Amino acid sequence: MCFRGISVNLRVQRNDLPSATEHSRGKYNEEVKRKIQVALKLLCYGAVACGVLLLAAYLWQRRMIYFPDTARPSEGHCQALGLRFWPDPGDGYRGFIGLAAPADTKGLVVAFHGNAGSAADRAYYVHALAPLGYRVVLAEYPGYGGRRGGLGERPFVDDAKATVHRAFKEFGGPLFLVGESLGCGVAAAVAADPAIPVAGVVMITPWDSLPAVAQALYGNLPLQGLVRDKYDNIRNLQAYKKPVAVVVAENDEIIPRKNAMRLYESLTAPKQLWVFKDAGHNSWPTGPNEAWWREVMDFVSAKGEKRGRR
Repeated sequence: MCFRGISVNLRVQRNDLPSATEHSRGKYNEEVKRKIQVALKLLCYGAVACGVLLLAAYLWQRRMIYFPDTARPSEGHCQALGLRFWPDPGDGYRGFIGLAAPADTKGLVVAFHGNAGSAADRAYYVHALAPLGYRVVLAEYPGYGGRRGGLGERPFVDDAKATVHRAFKEFGGPLFLVGESLGCGVAAAVAADPAIPVAGVVMITPWDSLPAVAQALYGNLPLQGLVRDKYDNIRNLQAYKKPVAVVVAENDEIIPRKNAMRLYESLTAPKQLWVFKDAGHNSWPTGPNEAWWREVMDFVSAKGEKRGRR
């Protein structure tokens, strides 16, 4: 084309202009980039939220594990349950014993209760075992039942050892330990001390370790390393060689049965298993006339037949 003597070439090479395909590809890449950025932001927010939850669980876990009844029971309440403070009703009390001593004592049982309530709520141990000839001490934890002290594995175990030493000195042996739920962790730690002459241990609704239970219940979260109180019953009982009775609730809704069985299978000491059909964590048979009480005590005292699967 010629305009006032100026020749202009309007021919344009095809490669000089973006094609429709290239334009679409550019829009697609931008969209992918935007979606990746959104996904990364969401992952970042999720990681922060997860971190906050894990940090809160780490810092506040003891409030999620321990549910103490902090009120000190009255003497009248204890008497109505057939109990009295031990060793005395003052601020230095360590637990409860029955109002009357067994006429023919076969031994001493120190019982450690679960994570909720108080030792006074477990009078069924006294009612079941005293008629069989055992002096029973219901050990109370620091921070429970009006006792001074902090919550946690270390203060519980240290205090339990002091309680057992005092009870053994006062009542003599043979000495047997009974643990229920969290109390199994305390009983196992006491039994692991070679300076304490434990003749037998009864583990009721136990676990293998507390971190393992946490992982079993919340499998999608990395909790194993965050649980501060371990209560590692497998480790604590690995060197224990006296009889161990394990009592499992078949439908335990708190502690998965596999964790209890893992503990049982790990034991190298003489052992026997009792499984309560259709029982839950808090609904196993506690009545004083239940035959299993005698069976269990006969086993750990090495006087009975090795039976027990119920």
